[in-house]
Amino acid sequence: MSVPRAVVLLSGGLDSATALAQAVADGNDCYTLSFEYGQRHRAELDAAKRVAAQLGAIEHREIPIPVGLYGGSALTDPEIDVPEHGDEGIPVTYVPARNTVFLSLALGWAEVLGAETIVIGVNAIDYSGYPDCRPEFIAAFQALAALATKQAVEGRPVRIEAPLIELTKAQIIRRGIDLGVDYALTVSCYRADEQGRACGRCDSCRLRREGFVAVGVEDPTRYL
Repeated sequence: MSVPRAVVLLSGGLDSATALAQAVADGNDCYTLSFEYGQRHRAELDAAKRVAAQLGAIEHREIPIPVGLYGGSALTDPEIDVPEHGDEGIPVTYVPARNTVFLSLALGWAEVLGAETIVIGVNAIDYSGYPDCRPEFIAAFQALAALATKQAVEGRPVRIEAPLIELTKAQIIRRGIDLGVDYALTVSCYRADEQGRACGRCDSCRLRREGFVAVGVEDPTRYL
């Protein structure tokens, strides 16, 4: 019996590392995919390579895409400051259409591989208000995937799985620890330096730090 395959979106951060570990634990051969989309630093992409190796991905690919050329996000436009406190509504760290583009490219690779599943580590509980991290978005993309590919038309649509979507950050960290994730390899900070050291002040750093505190384990993050 062949081993099922999964394409896992891997940013190099805490959530996507946990999602990969879950996909491996579920018995999949995992193929990981990262994107250089014009983000402020490469530290998270370097982290993704480390995480893919640590968790036994069959293949890791990094693809450049021009989403960041549009601007409109503090993660891609150096003229927009990264906020240090969470705001109401959709924050300026939202990257327009990012997860839609990511999942579309993952869908293409999944069909070439004959993969049954695409895994994405989005979270709708301890998240920053992004519209493309909601269950409604995942359900909508699942409907698209069921229509858009040869594989789906032939009765084998790719499943879109978001195993962390209803977990708190603390629950994600606890699950990852149980699955053997080395969180010291990950980078979550929106403005980490090239060595991967975190600022400790942005929204992503705050959520990550609060999660480790809630679990009661040492935060392995390297801070500036």
